[in-house]
Amino acid sequence: MTLEELAKEKVLILDGAMGTMIQRYNLTESDYRGDRFADWPSPLQGNNDLISLSQPDILKAIHKAYLEAGADLLETNTFNSNAISMADYHMEHLVTELNAEAVKLAKAAIAEYQQETENRPAFVVGSIGPTNRTASISPDVNQPGYRAVSFDDLEQVYFEQALALIQAGADALMVETVFDTLNAKAALSAIYRAFQVAQQTIPVMVSGTITDASGRTLSGQTAEAFLISLSHFPLFSIGFNCALGADQLLPYVQEISRKSNFRISAHPNAGLPNAFGQYDQGPEEMTELIKPFLDLGVVDIIGGCCGTSPDHILSIKKLADTVGKRREQKTEMDHAL
Repeated sequence: MTLEELAKEKVLILDGAMGTMIQRYNLTESDYRGDRFADWPSPLQGNNDLISLSQPDILKAIHKAYLEAGADLLETNTFNSNAISMADYHMEHLVTELNAEAVKLAKAAIAEYQQETENRPAFVVGSIGPTNRTASISPDVNQPGYRAVSFDDLEQVYFEQALALIQAGADALMVETVFDTLNAKAALSAIYRAFQVAQQTIPVMVSGTITDASGRTLSGQTAEAFLISLSHFPLFSIGFNCALGADQLLPYVQEISRKSNFRISAHPNAGLPNAFGQYDQGPEEMTELIKPFLDLGVVDIIGGCCGTSPDHILSIKKLADTVGKRREQKTEMDHAL
């Protein structure tokens, strides 16, 4: 069964947070380094993408926990596996390997789960994060025209990551946590070029971030403007994640659901962070707030972002099985490039 075929049958369940799960292991600097990077000259603690190389068993265990919770889509541990983000650790040269190994581990987790537990379809989604730079906004208030990165530089960085994910066998790509639509456009341009080089296409998902109660992305776009700006690309889905809890995110998901023929996704945080940066919303509370997304039929893909765990995904999955209603598509969509 293909991803397209499964999406026609049910509301797809996306997995939950990766960082939340990694934090549960209380990894030390030595753990992040492993044997291979024991003598690395700069600190590595907090480089979560690196555990694909230094602690692969941990990463596979996290993926399997989400599969056991009912996830249909596993995101790769590659949110920061790009040359810009890896430059903080002087690891730009590892980008291709990081992405390839992350796909390999996610696929291995699925294969083991299907052999040991349940032979149901599950798919690997290559996670492409926003980098830590923005193409639309100056980082210096005294130089409003200055940009820390160019569109062309971003496009090349995204191309390297996208090509590695595609060639490693990812079933789909997700450009996620988009706070600057110009960054996302660079990513989509890079993905299109990577498709040409790899001589294959796979579904592409985009998920933006509404940063606060203003209802806008960091670069100033409303939900509708965000949708319109990216509708030129034949997306598998578009939606929102991060920054907000489910109840705060619902109005913006409803807005793009009314106005788009693309599939709609949402993976909100487990509420808003407390004073210590922790997320207090448990599985039951979050699931109750997710219920309107499913009752109203405004999403095709639902999951969790910061603060969520396999327990959250299991609870959401049980709800989706009971009341999940696929969104009504206005027209038959062709996602082939």
